Amino acid sequence: MKNTHYLLGEIKSMEKGVLVIKTAYSKEDFRIKWNEIRAIYSESLFLISTNDGIRYYGKISSPETAQLKITSSQGDEAIYSVNDILYIKSVDKGFLDRLNAGIDFGFTFTRARNQRQLTTRSRIGYIAEHWSFDAAFNKLVTSQNEIEDIVRGDGNLTAIHFLQKDWFTLARMEYLYNTEQLLDLRLNTMLGAGKFLSRTNAHYWRVFGGMAFNQENFSGENMDRQSAEAWVASELNLFDVGDISLLTNIFVFPSITEKDRVRIDYRLDLKYDLPLDFYIKTGLTLNFDNQPFQTASRLDYVWQTTFGWSW
Repeated sequence: MKNTHYLLGEIKSMEKGVLVIKTAYSKEDFRIKWNEIRAIYSESLFLISTNDGIRYYGKISSPETAQLKITSSQGDEAIYSVNDILYIKSVDKGFLDRLNAGIDFGFTFTRARNQRQLTTRSRIGYIAEHWSFDAAFNKLVTSQNEIEDIVRGDGNLTAIHFLQKDWFTLARMEYLYNTEQLLDLRLNTMLGAGKFLSRTNAHYWRVFGGMAFNQENFSGENMDRQSAEAWVASELNLFDVGDISLLTNIFVFPSITEKDRVRIDYRLDLKYDLPLDFYIKTGLTLNFDNQPFQTASRLDYVWQTTFGWSW
């Protein structure tokens, strides 16, 4: 490191500007800012991503201070400045080493009318050499005496195939159920492609879009809705602001088969990291439909504050 200290252990990952190393002499993993690293030497295999949009699978070493040499599994070599490396993930372990996950809970109880509110948020991800898979699930239930329960849930399953030069293709399935919008279930199947416009050890910004098939079931009706949609999206992730990180994205769905219909989904998450991989998260989820079903609301949103743990 820049302070001339050395660490000997297992390199687990480097992402969002933080290098994680497991050692035999500490119960907790060491977390070191990536810009404090001078050199690395390892015989393990890693997935490596660089700021020019190239992804490698191979070994890493430092031929000189502040440089990193990547030797791919095919024997090709490339040398980068340490600051040009955006992502490292150890992959010569088992299935569980490629997983990451987090789960959050929040609960509110009010004596008046016996009001109770439970909110949960969860996610899980898996990364391979050229693919990543992510799933998320969020739910809100509010109940009180003499008033019908409010229930809302949403989630998604996303598969991304990484190409060179920061391009990627993706398949995504989203669902939403929401008593406020009389929606028993909305299932949206999406195909598309995108590109990272900017990636550093402090943030990424990507845009993507494609086509979608939307299926909807509504409360108290046998009639279903089906439509074809185009979609465009933008996502910004800021993760080098001390212990705070921010993720925001917006999806816009102009309908192809329903005249003048436009839907918008927006999300904003603010996360504060605590010791031992715990965290506090607060976030806004908003859904807008300019042609809602019958008397349903055009706009619905939920603001959730939760306590969670990540792995």
